[in-house]
Amino acid sequence: MIELKDVHKSFNTHHVLRGVSASVAKGEVVCIIGPSGSGKSTILRCINGLESYDTGEILVEGHKVDRNSPSIVSVRTQVSMVFQRFNLFPHRTALENVIEGPIFVKKEPRLQAVERGRHLLAQVGLAEKANAYPPQLSGGQQQRVAIARALAMQPKAILFDEPTSALDPELVGEVLGVMRKLADDGMTMVVVTHEMGFAKEVADRVLFIDGGTIVEQGQAREILNAPQHARTKDFLRRVTHPL
Repeated sequence: MIELKDVHKSFNTHHVLRGVSASVAKGEVVCIIGPSGSGKSTILRCINGLESYDTGEILVEGHKVDRNSPSIVSVRTQVSMVFQRFNLFPHRTALENVIEGPIFVKKEPRLQAVERGRHLLAQVGLAEKANAYPPQLSGGQQQRVAIARALAMQPKAILFDEPTSALDPELVGEVLGVMRKLADDGMTMVVVTHEMGFAKEVADRVLFIDGGTIVEQGQAREILNAPQHARTKDFLRRVTHPL
């Protein structure tokens, strides 16, 4: 479904992605792990056209991702993204946040969008919060609204950019629970995360990226339980047993 071929990306003189090649199959959950600043989030932003890339190629279902092409709107409706900081409209209710995309981007009838929006809020455990505004919600609840908003576009895949990193520890579980259910339902997911337990439990494959290159990739349990590369071993030791 998603393919990256020798992708390079620089910000001015900073070479962020250095020949990244990877693929994600339909229904697969791929977790991207690595130290801060290694290029993980940039990969996601290039996949759905929020950032351009310099050379190489990114394909979604065989169609090239080009943020300067009119077709990028189609890519963004097929590949939704959930951000670290929720990015909800604070002056709109939870339900209004969820139905915004279907109504204004996909031109869905409002009644249809509202009906599905309420169903999606119920799916993430927030049926009773449909009329609440983001400032009235906890961080975990806001992130679950953001997931419902992503699902409202009926995407073929969802990209998660460290979806729990802005949450208090006691709120992490409720968001990961929703993500586990999505994985069980067969949603294609690419997840940048520091939650190694989640990656080990839910991911089909793990990519370890450092310095803009994929150092090691493979089956999740193999990479996380018995990494082969010294840099992967060092990273996992540090995140599993921090000083």
